[in-house]
Amino acid sequence: MKITKTENLSDAQKRRIVELWNNEYPAQLRLSGIASFDEYLSKLGNPMHYLLTDESDVIKGWLACFMREGEKWFAMIVDTSEQKKGYGSRLLSEVKRHETEFNGWVMDHERDTKANGETYASPLGFYLKNDFEILSDIRLESETMSAVKIKWRRK
Repeated sequence: MKITKTENLSDAQKRRIVELWNNEYPAQLRLSGIASFDEYLSKLGNPMHYLLTDESDVIKGWLACFMREGEKWFAMIVDTSEQKKGYGSRLLSEVKRHETEFNGWVMDHERDTKANGETYASPLGFYLKNDFEILSDIRLESETMSAVKIKWRRK
């Protein structure tokens, strides 16, 4: 597996990321296609994409780092088949080399299901193992998502 960094995604890369998004995130966050992914990306300030690809250049993970309201944020997806192998930590480590701090929203419950009917497992424990702090007093509550803010700071 290798990690590449890019400012721009090709349509093929976007299609694969939408596929990952729809497979891995809770069903209520489903994207209808590239256009809805482009709409999501258009709201991010200066996104930098980190792509985790296998030996056949198939994207198995995606992390985007971006600016929002004066802070650095990130979103990340790793294919279920590649989870618990250290690849998510590798993606985060790559970003940590370039940033001093960044934030994310993490679902801290297991009430949602993925498109395939499986329960969406909260990745909160994964982020704690990767030195993130939970800011439990800052929450995102919407019709589609209930999440807590996490932050990583260089020590």
